[in-house]
Amino acid sequence: MSLLLSRLQRGLKKPPRVIARRIWMEMRRSLERVLPHSLTAVSLKSLLHESGDADLEELWNRLARRQFPLVDRADLASIEQLLPGETERILKAAVRAASHEVDLLGSGPVHLGHLIDWHRDYKSEYDWPLQYAADLDYVNRGRRSDVKFPWELSRLQWLFPVGQAYLLTRDDHWAAVIRDDLIQWMDKNPCGYGVNWACTMEAALRIFSWTWLFHVCHDSPAWSDAAFRTRFLTTLYQHARYTDHYLEYSDVNGNHCTADAAALVWAGLFFGEGSAPRRWLTEGWRILSEELPRQVTPDGVNFEGSVPYHRLVTELFFLSAAYREQFGLQTPAPYRERVIAMARFTQACTGPEGRVPVWGDADDARVLPCGDQHLNDHRYLPTLIGAAWDVPELCDKAPASLNELFWLLGPSSCRKLQPLTPTPARNSLAFQQGGYYILQNNRDHIFVDCAPVGLAGRGGHGHNDALAFEAVLDSCRLIVDRGAYAYTLDPEARNEFRSTPSHNTPSINAIEINAIPANDPWTLRYEAHPHVHRWEPGPEADLFQGRHTGYHKLHPPVTPLRTIQLVHEHHLLLVRDEFRGETGIGYSLQTAWYLDPAVSVKSVDRDSLMLQTFGRWFTLEWSSAEDWTLHVEDTTISPSYGLLVPTRRLVWRRNGTLAPLTVRAYPSDLSVPESWDIAPPERIPLSAGFGGEA
Repeated sequence: MSLLLSRLQRGLKKPPRVIARRIWMEMRRSLERVLPHSLTAVSLKSLLHESGDADLEELWNRLARRQFPLVDRADLASIEQLLPGETERILKAAVRAASHEVDLLGSGPVHLGHLIDWHRDYKSEYDWPLQYAADLDYVNRGRRSDVKFPWELSRLQWLFPVGQAYLLTRDDHWAAVIRDDLIQWMDKNPCGYGVNWACTMEAALRIFSWTWLFHVCHDSPAWSDAAFRTRFLTTLYQHARYTDHYLEYSDVNGNHCTADAAALVWAGLFFGEGSAPRRWLTEGWRILSEELPRQVTPDGVNFEGSVPYHRLVTELFFLSAAYREQFGLQTPAPYRERVIAMARFTQACTGPEGRVPVWGDADDARVLPCGDQHLNDHRYLPTLIGAAWDVPELCDKAPASLNELFWLLGPSSCRKLQPLTPTPARNSLAFQQGGYYILQNNRDHIFVDCAPVGLAGRGGHGHNDALAFEAVLDSCRLIVDRGAYAYTLDPEARNEFRSTPSHNTPSINAIEINAIPANDPWTLRYEAHPHVHRWEPGPEADLFQGRHTGYHKLHPPVTPLRTIQLVHEHHLLLVRDEFRGETGIGYSLQTAWYLDPAVSVKSVDRDSLMLQTFGRWFTLEWSSAEDWTLHVEDTTISPSYGLLVPTRRLVWRRNGTLAPLTVRAYPSDLSVPESWDIAPPERIPLSAGFGGEA
């Protein structure tokens, strides 16, 4: 009853059209409760009637002949020439997956056993009951459990190496492994029942996996049994019908709606014939075309405030368009240009060592993961889009391994990129509409957030990170975002990791810049409206200066103003924090910098310290040592979902009146100018009511 009331309260806040759609959806659910599978049931007879095929064999063979984004089998002979060691890598991964050993969402190696419990969080050993999915509280309040584990397990992406092994070896053993696991899943997950149907996005993401597995294994003797073929196709059709019926559509839509719509496109293209598949394709593409400009700014930034989720939605928008193009369906120029802009943002986020900042939430989600790159190495994505749509500059930061391209586009795309051209000079970039600024050269990379809170000001997957930054100096990652860690597994940690003190940004009086509502892990109250004063990239130095309104709720209000400078020749980073407000009033001020786990603190003086990482030494110095006290504290960061890694943070604190703090960091073996302000920021008076005068 409490779950129903909670949903009702949230629903009544929506616009009338959204409420009407939700009422219609709940009516469908009520019918399903009384008459199980009344809306989603699919038989071979009804499927053949819909598709117009004479029998199962004709249907199966027609589907197998349809285009699909997968390397042609005739091209697999070139794999070792283009990707040395790829076969060995895949076979090792396939052996682990075939023995039901997985490592998901920070779990470490987990042995699932011969019979997989698809409803279990193997980390907490909690099992969700097999009951009507809409009645399940998958957040599972009051119990330490993580619904992400059974969801990730049921996406079956961990079986992809087994499918790749079958394509490479044609050993039917691998296809039989996949078949048996699919049978297990179908036996234990009847449509609409259990936690794996509790979120439409999960059914949607399985459509990508199941269609990929079909095109990998369709001609295997292990997949020749008529009963298995019937069950596989009818279950996949059920997934599409379920996604269509329970589409996660609201007044503001995020990655869930995008995944649902993309899955409808894929299901429509996969089945091809019949009124329902044609409608899925049309409706799914309509939603994607409408949502792309709503969710992504013209300069290519997804509005959820998360770099990892930016990757996911870029894959969804791009792969859906690329799949359509295989059938001769053109992608409109505005759609293509917006996706290319998304790829440019991903490319710009990538530091000189090939990693992106883990900004905002991160649950490691992918659509068709076929490679082995580090989880936070997103270089494959702009390279993939650049190769597919002939945008050469997107391939400038291509990853060392091109296996993602090989498995999705084939060897011809890989050959175009070999040998790789030298990386061109990196210029600093401003994504002003998205709210992110990147001060960079070929060895330094400073990522700065001056963006609205995620999901159009509702929070979503965004954090309290306005004016926060990450820093790579002289190719060494020094200052990092703390990450997200987990969602339902630990509600307290969920709020801690998205809080202001968990980010490299100033805080005042231990107050959140955007209030975090109690018992709502996906909402932030939009209070820290950002504003950029100056953005001045240049050949010698770059300058960013911005503020936000997150502390205008104080009485009297205070405005934090942050200036970040990068001096290219010296790999020198300068960060100056000022606080505009009434003088003579006492405050508790704090600025934290989270260190990369590879960085160690070697010595600390009153106004300086030494850092070491991978044999390199860096100096940090700060002004106003009489006003600010440095504390070096043990903490943790989360480089990927569910994973905690120990590190340390530098925290400057001050109790008293408002006073500025300036910190500079640089390689210890380089000489730097003695002046604190390389290009002194002008004293900009803030307008009345906006934090006081300068």
